[in-house]
Amino acid sequence: MSAIETEQAADTERAIDISVIVPVRNEASVLRETAASMLAQSFDGELELLFVDGCSEDGSLEILAELAEQDSRVRVLENPKQIEPAALNIGVGGARGTYVALLNAHCWFPQDYLARGVERLKRGDVSWVTGPAIPRGRDRFSRGVALALVSPLGAGGSKKWASADAPAAPEVELDTGLFAGVVRRDTLRSLGPFQEGWLVNHDSEMAARVIGSKGRIVMLSAMGAYYHPRNTPAGLWRQYWRFGRYRVKTAQLHPLALRPFHLLSAGLAASPIVAVAAPRPLRRFARATLATYALTLAAASTVTVRGEQERDPGTLATVFAVMHLGWGAGFLSGCLRWGPPWKGIAHAVGFRRDVEELTDRP
Repeated sequence: MSAIETEQAADTERAIDISVIVPVRNEASVLRETAASMLAQSFDGELELLFVDGCSEDGSLEILAELAEQDSRVRVLENPKQIEPAALNIGVGGARGTYVALLNAHCWFPQDYLARGVERLKRGDVSWVTGPAIPRGRDRFSRGVALALVSPLGAGGSKKWASADAPAAPEVELDTGLFAGVVRRDTLRSLGPFQEGWLVNHDSEMAARVIGSKGRIVMLSAMGAYYHPRNTPAGLWRQYWRFGRYRVKTAQLHPLALRPFHLLSAGLAASPIVAVAAPRPLRRFARATLATYALTLAAASTVTVRGEQERDPGTLATVFAVMHLGWGAGFLSGCLRWGPPWKGIAHAVGFRRDVEELTDRP
């Protein structure tokens, strides 16, 4: 059944308070635990859990079938396209809730996540309510990634990351990026479907649409959810390479989604090539840039690990480099694939124009 057919069928069924949509693909190792936390939500209303499986091959579908047998609130939908934005569209199409929560199968959410999100939406003046992502490492490298993500050099200007130990403002307004969240189903329908041409960064593209429609996205510190980061350099590189690559597509549609630090990462990734193959003045500049960057990584890593039980500035410096260079290389790859997002670049370097003029609609 297509997403549209599912939506039409769902409209004829009994409405409920909130639909929790969870894209799934090969999540068998964590699925029972995360599903249990979602089913244990202290929400004063009726909820349903829609797990949208993308042709899992690790036993996830069998686990979901068991969960559906054990709890009538669980529904399992198929996602033949296998990608996350398609799963979200299928889930929204099949949802019956007045509200929709978009959750991740590999994250752990507090018991009052849904209740707090719905309560904030009911108070008005916001379109989307989310919580910070709290990275929690499981081994040496992933603990380094977790530490990097909550540091200024690793967060890259993003406000969605938080430390489990550090105090945070009760409510923060976001201007880009989404980490899960609760939203009215009518709001999602008015915004249109998630872009299925985006393998990643579809959340940032949707956030740009929310902001472009004069909506507000707020992050409540009390809705923080634990997130397990990548635990190998290769896995982290692939993740950030894809982030950078698809940011190009997002910036082509929504120029205001591009920030100065995005261009810094791209320039940094190009520096090794310039340092070898460019004319002499540019080679010198690129080599000086790389030397300065190396010193910055060493200093930042040493300062960041102070007070940490596991002091490992070498691993942290590696994590920073993989994140920055991977993202920048992906951005350059995206520019080669789809063309540079010139309006976004002009905005990022300070040539600002009217928002409506800069922002193209999908």
